[in-house]
Amino acid sequence: MRPGLFVIAAVLAALLWWLMSMSLDAGSKADPEVIATGQQIYAENCAACHGAKLEGQPDWQTRDADGYLPAPPHDETGHTWHHPTLQLIDITTRGTEAIVGGGYQSRMPGFGDVLTEAEIEAVIAYIKSTWPAGIRKRHDEMDAALSR
Repeated sequence: MRPGLFVIAAVLAALLWWLMSMSLDAGSKADPEVIATGQQIYAENCAACHGAKLEGQPDWQTRDADGYLPAPPHDETGHTWHHPTLQLIDITTRGTEAIVGGGYQSRMPGFGDVLTEAEIEAVIAYIKSTWPAGIRKRHDEMDAALSR
């Protein structure tokens, strides 16, 4: 590799690492103002399906008559905390079908045309702020392991 290309690749890798670490911090170190903003955005855009208390729809693990899974909870009883922050941002931005692929059908739309990246990160910060300390710790450890 030519020296100039090596420098460009190193700069791009450092920039990617920096951007990932910025996103990975959403929620674990969010300030109360960001969390409050996320709670408001959640109420306006997410609660109709995922519940005002993040409880999800009833029987969320069983497909309905049309083959769709109901909206899952975002509290500690669901599986949201099993996914890294970057994936949660991607799912919220592009929608579940775009992420899962393979013909997977979901009623979860992408919100990338509705919400800014900062707003999506605020929603995730709010959701994470409601999790018990042990779950937040496990989630933060997962994020940290992925950023290495």
